[in-house]
Amino acid sequence: MRFLVLIAFGAALALPTYARAVTPDEMLKDPALEARARHLSQELRCMVCQNQSIDDSEAPLAHDLRVLVRQRIAAGDSDREVLDFLVARYGEFVLLKPRVEWRTLILWGLPPAALLAGLIALLAMARRRPENEPAPLSADERRRLAALLEDGRGEP
Repeated sequence: MRFLVLIAFGAALALPTYARAVTPDEMLKDPALEARARHLSQELRCMVCQNQSIDDSEAPLAHDLRVLVRQRIAAGDSDREVLDFLVARYGEFVLLKPRVEWRTLILWGLPPAALLAGLIALLAMARRRPENEPAPLSADERRRLAALLEDGRGEP
């Protein structure tokens, strides 16, 4: 029983935990506006942490961006206007999921193209498999094999 408790405890420790970096003083009073702000914060990249949203990051710049998002929402900006403002200020990199535009077509098109190229290469390799049947023995090889089998030693 103790072993099972230890396994359960180890599994609980191994589970990822997500600490929200949003502090109570940042939060908006209106729950609907705060929900919008949290949703937008999860779509924006922390420029310091890079692969973390500003909602999860404790970096000072992420804090500033969270406050800026809330200020823009409180001022009446739509979600699109807030994102456009931040993209204009920080570039497309601020978005965790970049928009599909002509400038980002390579970013969006390269993974499917690489997958397709890999599948084509696998199909080409599968078609070029060597035959499994070996070449027939020559007359000399058959004589040597018969002699080896008669000898029983298996040595040439």
